[in-house]
Amino acid sequence: MRDVAQLAGVSHQTVSRVINDHPSIRDTTRQRVLEAMEALHYRPNPAARALVTARSRTLGVLSTTAAALYGPVSSINAVQSAAREAGYYLAVAQLAELNAEGIAAALDHLLAQAVEGIIVIAPQELVVEQLSGAGLVVPYVTLQGGAEYDARVLTVDQEAGARAATAHLVALGHRSIHHITGPLEWFESQARVAGYTRELEAAGLPVPPLLEGDWSAESGYRAARDLLSRTDATAVFASNDQMALGVYHAAREAGRRIPDELSIVGFDDIPEAAHFWPPLTTVLQDFTELGRRSVGRLVAEIEGGEVPGPVSLVPELIVRASTSPR
Repeated sequence: MRDVAQLAGVSHQTVSRVINDHPSIRDTTRQRVLEAMEALHYRPNPAARALVTARSRTLGVLSTTAAALYGPVSSINAVQSAAREAGYYLAVAQLAELNAEGIAAALDHLLAQAVEGIIVIAPQELVVEQLSGAGLVVPYVTLQGGAEYDARVLTVDQEAGARAATAHLVALGHRSIHHITGPLEWFESQARVAGYTRELEAAGLPVPPLLEGDWSAESGYRAARDLLSRTDATAVFASNDQMALGVYHAAREAGRRIPDELSIVGFDDIPEAAHFWPPLTTVLQDFTELGRRSVGRLVAEIEGGEVPGPVSLVPELIVRASTSPR
């Protein structure tokens, strides 16, 4: 730091003020210090600053072991971008095991890094139950949690998205509409099942037995292969786009043309969805906005600002070529 000060021709205190973004520094002086920092490859030491300020400026993310999936990955990326813009670092802990011990170990890992708040991207019942009883001394928010934890929930209205997907198929004249769910311990899966069921009931249509998947294309393929071998289903709503891809595979094997003989709707709108053949009709979630709002709420609580209430974003149905009239 003193080397930077000497090169920039300023005091040590001026360098400190530039690093801490103090408003009293003139733009020309700030620029001179920044250029000196760049020339010397100087980077502030977060650990040293934390000792001085008693602030780590670090947020923790508690994520599921399914973090390789598009939804959790997109959420983590969105949170990271929003945290960076707010001047915070990010520490991520993935749940090695979905049990009380694994959740406690992940929380301990984050707290040992002096995180100032935690964002939970692990929308399973057990995780939220453990959080509510953990007596955390730092604020936290959950993305896509259950309704009973509304005080700390920011979510996409999964039920509304599922209703839109199902209503689209009903409007096309389909009467045998089947649903491949995600793992039913996930809040998203439960909400999408509720939306699908309520929309069919509202249309006066029967609700077929659910087909449970695990978010993978393989599980969608297995479920659809069994379904198409024993039913005259004309439409399938898959709870994510990867499982919808598995339905494409099963439909091709069964000789069922998409969308002429089988309409398919997914959920998430992964980047590849527009390049399926035919392009996939699906439900778009705004992960960027969800990440921005989650960080904004947590930072407001940490810094004593006005804390916004619970938020539920409404997803959007993206109609492409995988659906058509019955």
